[in-house]
Amino acid sequence: MVRLAKKIKRQEAEWEELCAQIQSATSTLPVGDAIEQQKRIERSNRDYAFFVPTYFPHLASKPTADFQIDAANKVLEDDRFRGVFEWARGHAKSTHISLCEPMWLMSQPNHVPLVMLLISKSLEAAKQLLADLQAELENNELYKADFGIGKGDGIWSDGRFTTSDGSMFIALGRGQSPRGIKKSGRRVNYIVIDDIDDDEMCLNPNRVNKVTDWCLTALYGTMDAGRGRFVLVGNRIGKKTVLGDISERPGFYHTVVNILDKKGNPSWEGNFTKAEVEAIRSDIGERRFQKEYMNNPVNEGTIFEKKYIHYGQMLPLRKYRSIVTYTDPSFKASSSNDYKATMLVGVTHTGEYHVIRAFADQTKVSEMVSWHYQIRDYVGDTPIKYYMESNFIQDLLLDEFKKVGNETGLQIPILGDKRSKPDKFARIEAMQPLFQRGEVIFNEDFKGTQGFEVLEEQLLLFEKGSKVHDDAPDALEGAIWILSNKTRTADTRYVIGERKSWRY
Repeated sequence: MVRLAKKIKRQEAEWEELCAQIQSATSTLPVGDAIEQQKRIERSNRDYAFFVPTYFPHLASKPTADFQIDAANKVLEDDRFRGVFEWARGHAKSTHISLCEPMWLMSQPNHVPLVMLLISKSLEAAKQLLADLQAELENNELYKADFGIGKGDGIWSDGRFTTSDGSMFIALGRGQSPRGIKKSGRRVNYIVIDDIDDDEMCLNPNRVNKVTDWCLTALYGTMDAGRGRFVLVGNRIGKKTVLGDISERPGFYHTVVNILDKKGNPSWEGNFTKAEVEAIRSDIGERRFQKEYMNNPVNEGTIFEKKYIHYGQMLPLRKYRSIVTYTDPSFKASSSNDYKATMLVGVTHTGEYHVIRAFADQTKVSEMVSWHYQIRDYVGDTPIKYYMESNFIQDLLLDEFKKVGNETGLQIPILGDKRSKPDKFARIEAMQPLFQRGEVIFNEDFKGTQGFEVLEEQLLLFEKGSKVHDDAPDALEGAIWILSNKTRTADTRYVIGERKSWRY
């Protein structure tokens, strides 16, 4: 009881501090004369990009993004809106949909008072969201001056409060009974489900199904025969989620905003730089980055398990039966976010494949060309062959490779891999038995370098239907296939799905 009392006291102190901060930030904003005030009100009613920084300068430290503006307009324009906003972490989901949006609805001329339910994974989380909303409604001085909405009854810590215009706001945790909620005969007309999924629940499909059912029955049913707005916001943190299930419902508007767009640029350019995004990616790792920031949860080790990725000593280069370099340039005009990958792989007399050097990065063609010269310096006079998928050679060889070759006096003699390649997934998956039997060894002298880090990460995240890059495993598969099928390296041959004996 003592601990609970201290917690409540601390939360109340934090809320009072928040109220003071809002009041301080907005009390100095100029109201202007009657004409200026009316112009401001009229513009804010129609222009969300103006409304947010005008009334919430303490929240709008970054420019409002187009996707945030589009979402706000969609909700405003349709009083029976059904939608799922699947936005990456850090993209102000709660700020816009759970706070600014309801206040924008309330600011409209002749608005209908809101009866709003704010739902989150727990009652505690929902109350915290409600606290931010109540603090703004009661302490934002410019908003109150322009729209005349004042304090009503109740407090967020009780999970319920009202405002002077007849609106009511209620916080609910996942699965709580919402039945029978009304305000002066009016039923719920705005439901926001904010981050209802959590990692533990998403591991259990049955629990997800039950919560989805609750959302679409007990919760949805609080509206008057469906009259009202029903919005869900969050990011996709698992293969099976409430967000994912509801986004597939017919009639639901659904947008996906990842931290990087399809061209590899930040979706919210006013808030994130490419360098910051890459720093996040490096700090937390690809699997976590895909889950939290790309709405792409990936199960690590589905096909290639960590325990089967082995590092060890390489042989002297002259001891290998054959060595090849294979490059996947991923040269696609549609995306600047692809990885380029080059692998130097040797096969031993016993049929092991040693990954001697690995290069993989989201980089320019010129950098990829430089990898080949690094490899050339590394192998010295040891004979190796250079391969690349044949349909890429013409453009790349004639441009960057030829240019650098002329400058250095040494042309890289690249050959084309002209095979008709099977499905990429099948090709890469076919390497799994080699890893499981310990027949693929990575060079321990280069463990932790960029290329090997990317190769290992992309192997562990490789699975059917994944949107994670697989360019490094694809280059490795190309090298192994060449060594097995174009050079007589051992008494076995690597083919899709198995290794077959051959006879000379």
